[in-house]
Amino acid sequence: MMLPSISYLQRRGQLEHYFDRTAADAWKRLTSDVPVSGIRATVRAGRDEMRRTLMSWLPTDLRGKRLLDAGCGTGALAVEAARRGAQVVAIDLSPTLVKLAHERLARDLGAQGVGRIEFHTGDFLDPALGEFDHVVAMDSLIHYTTTDVVRTVTALAERTAASLLFTFAPRTALLTLMHTVGRAFPRGDRAPMIEPVAEQMLQEQLRTQPALSRWAPARTARVARGFYISQALELARP
Repeated sequence: MMLPSISYLQRRGQLEHYFDRTAADAWKRLTSDVPVSGIRATVRAGRDEMRRTLMSWLPTDLRGKRLLDAGCGTGALAVEAARRGAQVVAIDLSPTLVKLAHERLARDLGAQGVGRIEFHTGDFLDPALGEFDHVVAMDSLIHYTTTDVVRTVTALAERTAASLLFTFAPRTALLTLMHTVGRAFPRGDRAPMIEPVAEQMLQEQLRTQPALSRWAPARTARVARGFYISQALELARP
């Protein structure tokens, strides 16, 4: 397994601090059903649509399957996978968000759950988490460069048997503008920067990885709802 790059480790530290301290309360509200501002409402709607898209790419029956929710946040996707019978390993860098996911679990999963969710705090690249049938990384790679996205996806694929679903920030005019404007704010006042990625370049780099020689891009879909823009890509074994 390739070691994480310095840029990956640096960004991981920024994300851990941001989501566990600066933005914890905002994400608690965003991932609930309480009223939020117009901008955040578009982000909530976009995330809900993206989650539905990714879940539609997974088998309806996940009984006996092991699934990694890489960057689980407050656990919404993990709960949906467990309802289909999956044995879910849900991990996030933020102890605060994982604690909230635990608190919501009984309410969200309830008697409908036929699978199981095992929550962890830490890095989803940790080999101690084991191997999986399916991996889903929803919006957990959008803050990384193309090179680090490729390295991360490659590392996850080495421990995955059937499919790997992930999202990235597509290089659009709006995201590029937001990226440029964001750099004008003092570093202490801004969230970790979203890194726009060109899909063609990403796919070309993925094809050059020997570890991905048995994998092929399957489905792709873009969700754009106001201030939420994200692109999903599925890699699957033929």
